Amino acid sequence: MFLVPVGRHSSDFSRSIERLFDEHFFDRFTTPTAADSSARTPALDITETAQAYVVQADLPGVAREDVKVQIEGRRISLSAAVRQDNEARPSERRLYRERASGAFARSFTLPVEIDQSASEARLDNGVLTLTLAKRGAATASQLEVH
Repeated sequence: MFLVPVGRHSSDFSRSIERLFDEHFFDRFTTPTAADSSARTPALDITETAQAYVVQADLPGVAREDVKVQIEGRRISLSAAVRQDNEARPSERRLYRERASGAFARSFTLPVEIDQSASEARLDNGVLTLTLAKRGAATASQLEVH
């Protein structure tokens, strides 16, 4: 059983409890840990046409220069870094945080090898779209994101 003292100091006690929850409650129970942010993998869709595979991956908050697409024959590897401002500005007090810094990574293998020179990558509104042209020879290369 928890008893709250009643008297002239009870309002001070109440304010202390409120301050405790205001300052630390959200940070302790809702801020993602490093393990949470590093465990992310982007959701993706893959479709096929006669000439190419089209891959769409969700990469919210990722800058174009932070996306890397590696092509090694039939294997495609996507990686990207998400950078968030980890500190609140001096005039602000953070109340809640779900967005975290971290990295995205995903690899998959396609049935046919990819022609890197005829392929393209676009990042628009947080969606990476890869148009991967099919071919027969194996090479290892990196695709530039536009």
